[in-house]
Amino acid sequence: MEHNILVIGGTGKTGSRVAKRLTQQGHQVSIGSRKGTPSFDWADPSTYAQALKGMDRAYIVYYPDLAVPGARDAINALTAAALKEGLEKVVLLSGKGETEAEACEQIVANSGLNYTLVRASWFNQNFSEGAFLDFVLAGQVALPMAEAEIPFVDAGDIADVVAKVLVDDSFNSQTITVTGPRKMTFGEAVEAMSKGIGKPIHFQPISIEEFKEGMKGAGLPDSYVWLFGYLFEEVLGNTDNQVISHDIEKVLGRPATDFDAYVEKTVASGVWNQSIPQTI
Repeated sequence: MEHNILVIGGTGKTGSRVAKRLTQQGHQVSIGSRKGTPSFDWADPSTYAQALKGMDRAYIVYYPDLAVPGARDAINALTAAALKEGLEKVVLLSGKGETEAEACEQIVANSGLNYTLVRASWFNQNFSEGAFLDFVLAGQVALPMAEAEIPFVDAGDIADVVAKVLVDDSFNSQTITVTGPRKMTFGEAVEAMSKGIGKPIHFQPISIEEFKEGMKGAGLPDSYVWLFGYLFEEVLGNTDNQVISHDIEKVLGRPATDFDAYVEKTVASGVWNQSIPQTI
């Protein structure tokens, strides 16, 4: 059965992949973004209803993170609009081990909509599409929480899970936790990337305060600095977040993607062969 599906954050790490998979499955996909038609802007609740109009289902990714102030109000407004527009189901991307995200999950669960919650660990793609790419390109990765053991998850696996549970109602009212198949420290991840790329990449453990100061020095906004501080301190510091889940295998019938396989695929893509943008 074909569905009309709104993919909010459809240009992001998971959203773009989800949109591609759903389109390949024959569904009609609408991308929810400020540049979309109609426009969708998390900061402007008046855009919600128009983007949801005519949709059967929706994938919800809140930017920049469900932990930030205002996320609860936005999720509440969105789910109310979705219920009013008659959507059959929503899938929320949430964060594993995030207390603030769990509050947003409850809003979705109590909204009156059919739903599935997908809780994700830290993405592999943070090293190739996100905040840490420039570190890898520079050959110097300086991060806090060096002792944390993280079951990094691949964005492709998240997309496969989301694309399935969005259209399969046997997963209604369930919470799916997606992680990689093993735990790794940042140092071990850097070592794996260094070996795969074939060039030395040095990992430098630093304090959270040093990391925050570095972000401030790079001119990043205070809200961004706060968010990364939260994600390191509250999320990576939560031992529950370091537990491996086997839900990917349960949902997809195959193992989760190993970090080494992610490295091999990323090396082949050439993204780690870029030059670092020079600033004047």
